[in-house]
Amino acid sequence: MCLIAFAIDADPACPLLIAANRDEFFDRPTAPLHRWTLPDGTGVLSGRDLRDGGTWLGVNASGRVAMLTNVRSTRPGPGARSRGELATRWLSGHLDWDGLQAGIDPHAYGGFNLVVGDFHQGLWGWLSNRHPDRPHEDHAEELHARRLGPGIYGLSNAALDTPWPKTQRLKHAVGDSLARLYSDAASPRWLAALQDALGDSVLAAEHELPPTGVTVAMERALSSPFVCLPDRGYGTRSSLVLRVEPVPADTGPRRWTVGLHEWTHLPDSSAGAQRWDPKGLRSETLAW
Repeated sequence: MCLIAFAIDADPACPLLIAANRDEFFDRPTAPLHRWTLPDGTGVLSGRDLRDGGTWLGVNASGRVAMLTNVRSTRPGPGARSRGELATRWLSGHLDWDGLQAGIDPHAYGGFNLVVGDFHQGLWGWLSNRHPDRPHEDHAEELHARRLGPGIYGLSNAALDTPWPKTQRLKHAVGDSLARLYSDAASPRWLAALQDALGDSVLAAEHELPPTGVTVAMERALSSPFVCLPDRGYGTRSSLVLRVEPVPADTGPRRWTVGLHEWTHLPDSSAGAQRWDPKGLRSETLAW
């Protein structure tokens, strides 16, 4: 389960801004943000699930983006296939929007949200195998798809833009960060604002909690942007910010710089919480 807020063409100075937390069990083997190669030879930049081989958020050198979250269920088991392969399938670059949909069997996966983009084609879309009006039902009737236009979107473990408190908080932070970029793009405040929002561990009030089928206690424990459940060996494992910005036209055919910053978090049994790993910051750049 994860939390993502992203802005598409909401500001000409930053045509893409993403802030995301990845929540997972601490014992699930994971590689942090790095460059690696898909079986077909396509290079990608992302973290990697070392158990099943896929990813939850990644980009490739040609301008493709994929973001994935689970959908909360009272019976959260894996499907016959790993959801992480949906992201890498798009990043491989061999499928267009229609071909991606045609190749997904909604019954083969646990509940998912998949947001895909092709930066240079101006194509953005959302896919899910759960009905947008009743996402927490366990059965997968069909694949639901929606093209996305310019705007700021939020995604957690329901449908796209379901107004959960933590989703709304992170969307607001992305909008605030864009405003800071507009006023002073060279200032680090835009990034600090997102880092603070991703590290927000304040729980939602009980009356704000969504009814997803889990207990009220569990619902509240999962209601903050930064999740901390050390007694269950579960919580926010990493936080990532991606920013696309223009570069001077005289630098060559590539017109955009993509900067990614990922922070990893370590379980701290003595404190009963997670802590930000001081050595866990990784920064990478691409040219698009």
